Amino acid sequence: MAPWTAFPYAGDYAFDAASLKKNWARLHAGDCEPLPKEAAVLQAWVLFHNGAFQQAAEAGIKAGGHGLTVANKATSIYANYLEKKEKTKLDLFMEVAARAEAQQSADPKNPNAWYWQAYALGRYSQGISVAKALAQGLGSRVKQSLEQAIKLCPKHADAHIALAAFHAEVIDKVGSLIGGMTYGAKKETGMVLFREALKLNPGSAIAMMEYANGMVMRKRSSSTRARPLR
Repeated sequence: MAPWTAFPYAGDYAFDAASLKKNWARLHAGDCEPLPKEAAVLQAWVLFHNGAFQQAAEAGIKAGGHGLTVANKATSIYANYLEKKEKTKLDLFMEVAARAEAQQSADPKNPNAWYWQAYALGRYSQGISVAKALAQGLGSRVKQSLEQAIKLCPKHADAHIALAAFHAEVIDKVGSLIGGMTYGAKKETGMVLFREALKLNPGSAIAMMEYANGMVMRKRSSSTRARPLR
């Protein structure tokens, strides 16, 4: 594995196993990941929360089992926020999607196996263009995986956010009629999911940001529909 770009604020965090356990519920309010019982998996999470994303991914893969969730989250967060090369970023997202799919086979009741596959495919879709991804059938996979994550864990705030964003983005790119008929995307469903996510995790900056983005897309699509034909 080639060296990843270092997290620029790594020195601002200094979790160890004890402090991570103490803060676990707050740190994982969005993804509902249970506190790991295995020491190796907990240590991988320590690395993640200290901003050592590459080391966390490697440790999670080595630990296996629930450690794959750490690997998938660390890889996804790194790819989304720190990786500068577009091809590398897309390759990392597809790596996560494949690993999460394998995790689903081994542990089908693990909601985060479904969530991280959807997250990775969703970010990959944004990278190649949402319209192109929909044509390749990725939209349906994202939607189904997020719905499964919520079915397995109804309090999974991050899955609610991602599914809400799916509804908003599909409608923004292809319109309400095609979005609804072809992909099952609905404006009101997206808004309900956003609001539910904020109820489940009211302090989430990501939830508020995605909700704001969703409102912008909702307004834009409404304005487009209302514009008279010439």
